[in-house]
Amino acid sequence: MSASEVSVRSVRAFVRSRGRARSTVLDRYVTVFSLVMLAAVLGNPVAGMLGGLAGAVDPTRMGAGMALIALSLGGFLVAARGAGPVWLPAADASWLLLSPLNRQRLLGRTGRLLGTVAVVAGLVLGLAFLAVLGAPDQLVWRVLGALVLGVSVVVGGMAVAVLAQASQSWQFWLTFVMVALLGLAVVAVSGQARTVLAIAAGAPLPAVTAAVSGAAVAAAVLLRQAWTSLDRIPARTLVAASTRAGHLASAATSLDPGALTWIAEDNHWRARTLTSRRWPSLPAPLALAWQDWRRLARRPGRMATMLATAGLPAVFAQAGATSVALGAAVLLGGLAVATASTSGARRDRDNPALARLMGVGHRPALTARAILPAVVSGVWAAVALTGVTLVTGGPGVWWLFGVAAAPALAAGALRMARRGPIDHSMPVIDTPGGAIPTGVATWAATGVDLAVLGCLPTAMALQSGAGNPASYLVAQAVAGVAVLAAFVWRSRPARTESTPPAEQPRTA
Repeated sequence: MSASEVSVRSVRAFVRSRGRARSTVLDRYVTVFSLVMLAAVLGNPVAGMLGGLAGAVDPTRMGAGMALIALSLGGFLVAARGAGPVWLPAADASWLLLSPLNRQRLLGRTGRLLGTVAVVAGLVLGLAFLAVLGAPDQLVWRVLGALVLGVSVVVGGMAVAVLAQASQSWQFWLTFVMVALLGLAVVAVSGQARTVLAIAAGAPLPAVTAAVSGAAVAAAVLLRQAWTSLDRIPARTLVAASTRAGHLASAATSLDPGALTWIAEDNHWRARTLTSRRWPSLPAPLALAWQDWRRLARRPGRMATMLATAGLPAVFAQAGATSVALGAAVLLGGLAVATASTSGARRDRDNPALARLMGVGHRPALTARAILPAVVSGVWAAVALTGVTLVTGGPGVWWLFGVAAAPALAAGALRMARRGPIDHSMPVIDTPGGAIPTGVATWAATGVDLAVLGCLPTAMALQSGAGNPASYLVAQAVAGVAVLAAFVWRSRPARTESTPPAEQPRTA
């Protein structure tokens, strides 16, 4: 049989015959039974949630809800473009990609997987559409229309991402769609689209049917073009996407989420040529931490993105979020921004021998590295609380809580940067909600616990809605500085793990 006559199905059958055993009838039964049980468990809560969506929605909250939907869809497209979205397992990318096999059939399995992900995400988006616009009448038909519309929008977006991977011209259209979604979010949150959203919420069923049908036809056309473009995706693009997928699989296998950070950093800096500049004359600890400032300054896009996300808590407030949700959004957002500026602390933890060669004490170095996360998180939290104040009409001094909470956020970010891999030897606790692996829970809570402890006065002020929060502000300033000082004082240098010497080859 010639190489051109070999089909993808026969090659995969050959590989499966020498690999793991094929699935049996019992395996299929377990899968179907698990899906039926999942549907039975989720059926009642989903039905209750859909019943609660019946009726009109407050028009003042439609704009913020539509802005969140647009931002979520834009984030989904960004993640799809970053992932490939079409990729292959490492073995297929190494042995089958450059073979004479049919490229479209070889990538068909990945295409079907992407379609499944898009359908699930589209169902969630449809429910979000219904939650924003409401269902003033005929709940069943409006639910079906919202679900079909959500699936059509997400499937069409995924198809555009696949087409962008195969053609540079579609890269422009994908970028245009993401910019348009960002513009839609800005217009919606500003209140300019309130009239349009009110008309869409009360549209009659024939108009809804026509809009949903048009979206479904457009999605089907894009899906057809994306399927036919699978054999035109360049091999180098598929290899790069498969390499990223392999790194992700390795991090998931070892269950070390911190490895993903280094993968992203290395992929960003590997393809860039950096200019050399003279190091400024600074004291030893500050000079050691200057690399974090230079690293952040070399990525203006990241700084712009971090500043833009400071408006999300205000959008949540406009959408009617509770004070607890707003406090959690500010805390987690400030902690995430601070964590993005702690690469130096992570390298000190991963390579303690190099940190000792710098000739700077551990505590002075850690104190110097805490300045940048404190500044960045303080500015972000101050801007976020200013936006929340403008929306809710609270006291004008709320932004000072962001500045006062900056040391606590920096301490939490540094603690997160210095944590090691997940300890899977820790026991698993059985709870009524399911088994909880304490190793994963401890790893996830490391750093967040310190930030929550240091920001308790801010959380209490947001919860109570104090009109004169001067006492809370003073308590927050003291708590933030105390938490950071205690963390620096109690921290210890990372130990260098000793490895056994390599076995010497035996000679005759």
